[in-house]
Amino acid sequence: MTLVEQFPILVVVVPMLLAPLVAIVPSRGHLPWLFATITSALTFAIAVGLATQVLDTGTIEYALGNWPVPFGIGLVVTPFSALMVLIITGASLAALLAGRDSMTAEVPCENQSLLYSCWLLALTGLVGIAVTGDAFNIFVFMEISSLASYVVVANGPNRRALTASFKYLVTGTIGATFYLIGVGYLYMMTGTLNLADIAERIAPISDTLPVMIAAGFLIMGLALKAALFPMHAWMPNTYQFAPSPVAIFFAACSTKVALFVMMRYEFMVLLPNLGEQAYFLSNLLIPLAVAAFLVGSVVAIFERDLKRMLGYSSVAQIGYIVLAIALASSAGLTAAIVHFFNHALMKAALFTAVAGIMLRYGTTNLDDLAGLGRRMPLTMLGFVFAGLSLIGVPLTAGFISKWYLIQAVLEERGLGILLTMLILLASLMAVVYIWKVVEVAYFKVPANGSLQDVKRQEAPLPILLVLWALVAANIWFGIDPSLPLKVAGMEIGYVLGVSQ
Repeated sequence: MTLVEQFPILVVVVPMLLAPLVAIVPSRGHLPWLFATITSALTFAIAVGLATQVLDTGTIEYALGNWPVPFGIGLVVTPFSALMVLIITGASLAALLAGRDSMTAEVPCENQSLLYSCWLLALTGLVGIAVTGDAFNIFVFMEISSLASYVVVANGPNRRALTASFKYLVTGTIGATFYLIGVGYLYMMTGTLNLADIAERIAPISDTLPVMIAAGFLIMGLALKAALFPMHAWMPNTYQFAPSPVAIFFAACSTKVALFVMMRYEFMVLLPNLGEQAYFLSNLLIPLAVAAFLVGSVVAIFERDLKRMLGYSSVAQIGYIVLAIALASSAGLTAAIVHFFNHALMKAALFTAVAGIMLRYGTTNLDDLAGLGRRMPLTMLGFVFAGLSLIGVPLTAGFISKWYLIQAVLEERGLGILLTMLILLASLMAVVYIWKVVEVAYFKVPANGSLQDVKRQEAPLPILLVLWALVAANIWFGIDPSLPLKVAGMEIGYVLGVSQ
């Protein structure tokens, strides 16, 4: 086999094997950061090659050890899997490139080798979830990424990071346990752990109680891992107290991986086999999704900490994705995939700007950031552009997401009109909390002087470069959304057998 044919396994193995090596690198200077960044860049390059291959030839199936599925473990890289791997590895690389100075300022030097090693293990787990075709291996990779994530969150600059990490651990453990119970029920009823094999064997027994219990546990466990309202409390704390580069990485992709797994079960296993029962379970998610984007937006309006505000904003954005999944239609699947990609771009840009603010001000509390727009004009302008994308202003990626989501909900006729009005209401609330930041940054006078006396001190160049690359991507994919739309069309053909 050629090297290119090994990309499905290399994208997992490279960060997994190099993580222990980073742990033994001396924690002085920027050596651990350099090793982790090179590893992440190599993984991203493999992800680009893998995505290119999948978009050219379609879904790739890879049998580990040449053992045929379902007797052996198989990797399945669908177009959406390839896009998820691209998002995860890209988020990791962007966060590392932007976060060197932030990590040095926020994390004790002696902890950095182990922290970057755990970073790569988290990367391994997240990528592994995206490419594995085995239900139990999803759990294994889920635990790898979660255990490593708890460690990197706990290394935040504030002692409350330990509390945030503990809440994250408890919630994540409950979610993983529920998921594993669901997998256990499926294995008991089908005798297999391969997702494609489960989808084939479950049809004759789809109306049995254990299958319905399995579906309930799976959806509940993944909703916990994804921070779906009202199981979201751990996420704003995690973003607020984690090191700034960690917040960039996790905000772009961490909870989305759980939603990716939920979508895979929804469209590959449940909907084709459980019929009306699957639609019933799916419809139960609609009120939770609506509550997520309404409550998340309302709370974000009243938050005074930038990281925490963006954390509640992510609660709202997760609500949009879950709503699209819960519609259980090809239009809903398209809207979900498009928003997966676009939200990663906008939220990574926002947290990158916040990382620069944290580095210069030492705080992300809005009450201390008066005059920010004059002191850090390029950083703040990047934040504003990313905020416009979050709101859904035309010519930004966020507008494309809202457009396809509204198209999907309008297919629901009467309910669709109500859902559209609620989506527009939540978008108006996003205007309020983004404007709140703009008002403090540009119009509020600092306590110790006037706006004219504020001295300019921009974020470091790496942060600015990453920030504006992400801003440019938000604008580019707001004008030309062909990449996520192509992925969505190919994925629909794979899971629903419908060509687009």
